[in-house]
Amino acid sequence: MRQAILWDSSAILALLDADDADHKRAVSIARQIATERRPSFITNYIEAEAHALLLRKLGRTLALAWLLQGSLPVARVLPREEEKAKDILLRHADKDWSLCDAISFAVLQLREVRSAFSFDRHFRQYGRFEVLGL
Repeated sequence: MRQAILWDSSAILALLDADDADHKRAVSIARQIATERRPSFITNYIEAEAHALLLRKLGRTLALAWLLQGSLPVARVLPREEEKAKDILLRHADKDWSLCDAISFAVLQLREVRSAFSFDRHFRQYGRFEVLGL
């Protein structure tokens, strides 16, 4: 069975922004994921964060098109995952991780997903799964 991959907003931005420093790497990794036919998803938190990033960096037309196109399945975060995220933030109060980061870590752990596609160093800092991109 192919292992699922959680896509982070940093990977989505890098893939869509040709001027992003990680664009070429993002395209390569996205092609590899597609070739391997690995199931991919985002959370509703990542969907909101990615839309905000795209809006700010690439404009409302592209941000809205991405949002409405819905090429990646969106997994709704469960209350227990939100609680786990808050616990992660509490236990790692010395880190500047966002709630969205911690939600991603909780989802990865509780759903036993072993890989994330991200260019965000916080994913490497947490260090409990494979990070494609870093």
